[in-house]
Amino acid sequence: MKDRYESPFTARYSSEEMTKLFSADTRYVTWRKLWLALAKAEKALGLPITDQQIAEMASHLTDIDYEVVAAREKETKHDVMAHVYAFGKAAPSAAGIMHLGATSCYVTDNADLVIYKEALTLIRKELLSAIKALWAFAEKYTALPTLGYTHYQPAQLVSVGKRACLWLQDFMADLDDLEHVLNGMYFLGCRGTTGTEASFMELFEGNEEKIDQMNRMIAETFGFETCVDVCGQTYPRKADSRILKVLSGIAESAAKFATDMRLLQHDGEVMEGFGEKQVGSSAMAYKSNPMHAERICSLARYLTTDAMNGAFTASSQWFERTLDDSANRRISMCEGFLAADAILLLVTDLAAGLVVNEKVIEKRVKAYLPFIATENLLMEGVKRGGNRQELHEIIRQASVRAKKAIAQGETPDLLADLAESRAFGMSKEEMEDVLDPALYTGRSARQAEIYLSKIKAVADEGDTLAPIEI
Repeated sequence: MKDRYESPFTARYSSEEMTKLFSADTRYVTWRKLWLALAKAEKALGLPITDQQIAEMASHLTDIDYEVVAAREKETKHDVMAHVYAFGKAAPSAAGIMHLGATSCYVTDNADLVIYKEALTLIRKELLSAIKALWAFAEKYTALPTLGYTHYQPAQLVSVGKRACLWLQDFMADLDDLEHVLNGMYFLGCRGTTGTEASFMELFEGNEEKIDQMNRMIAETFGFETCVDVCGQTYPRKADSRILKVLSGIAESAAKFATDMRLLQHDGEVMEGFGEKQVGSSAMAYKSNPMHAERICSLARYLTTDAMNGAFTASSQWFERTLDDSANRRISMCEGFLAADAILLLVTDLAAGLVVNEKVIEKRVKAYLPFIATENLLMEGVKRGGNRQELHEIIRQASVRAKKAIAQGETPDLLADLAESRAFGMSKEEMEDVLDPALYTGRSARQAEIYLSKIKAVADEGDTLAPIEI
């Protein structure tokens, strides 16, 4: 059916795995699993819940009757109670003990944490794949000289691989941040309406150890080692803000990489892979646009602004609970993950298919190398008895003349111009001897080698993903 709005993330951009994580089925089945885990823990700790009730709940975790839910929610205006009702209809013997002692946030918040943890784990996997693809590219072109740019003006030479290490280093920082957040994730547990666990003090007749044990049992069921130390009705929304900041960081790194690629493709130095039957433009058949890079930048712009939702929500929660977070979180959190997922798939595909046009790079290096070599020529001229300040002025004037000639469409011979001055004590041929590009990349290749060796174990963790359809 195509007569309703459909998110571009689910329709075009994001992986099937990520979209399933944020599906209605995943969310509401997790709610039922949480109700089951609560009942099991309460039974184990002595509350009057039977094996039959547990078994009946366990046999109806996935058969959600959404029509029953919708009808009940229309009456009650409460989604959690509508799902309690539908679960009770499916498992009638357990209807009377479902949700015992809990508040709505027991299922909504804990389910979100379960899904976010799974989603972060998937993002980590995709980030490692992107790192692996970029690592392989950087390793292949570790020593290839290319023009460096400052202010997007030609500067001293670097190597293609060393530049790729700049992109890699950003993504490695994102991996550190992601792992810090992922390893620090906690469970909410079943804490009551204001986080005081008052309902369970009543149910367990003041036995605090049983309350703690119940929360540990439920948390362990869902793979969490700890519950948050203190909370209101919800887990602290600071957790959401931290997650979105990590996702935003990935978007920032991706946009930097993709922007550099768009600039490089403009000059034909490094380009995206282009399919045999791919169409670059509906009007200009000759075009091959940087589609992946442009889409990365577009989605990254969305995700970096989406991260502000987490900050605003965390800072605007009143005391133990307000509901102005709910509608925002339903959109900002899931779509933040879907955007990060889509971006990383594109980054991996782009990095794995990069085409380096070495002849174009060589031509541009040769065109600018005489200017870049002037500092070395100045030093050599001083060694041969020249005056540093005089030589600097000669180079400046010759460079101005050469740039004016370039502006007129001419091809100047800067070295011949400099050689005419006896102040250098060098012939044009002697000057050309110092025009080996490898002499002007500094420690680029070595820096890349050292860094790539340092992160090789991380890159080796990444999976090689199949190319995506764009």
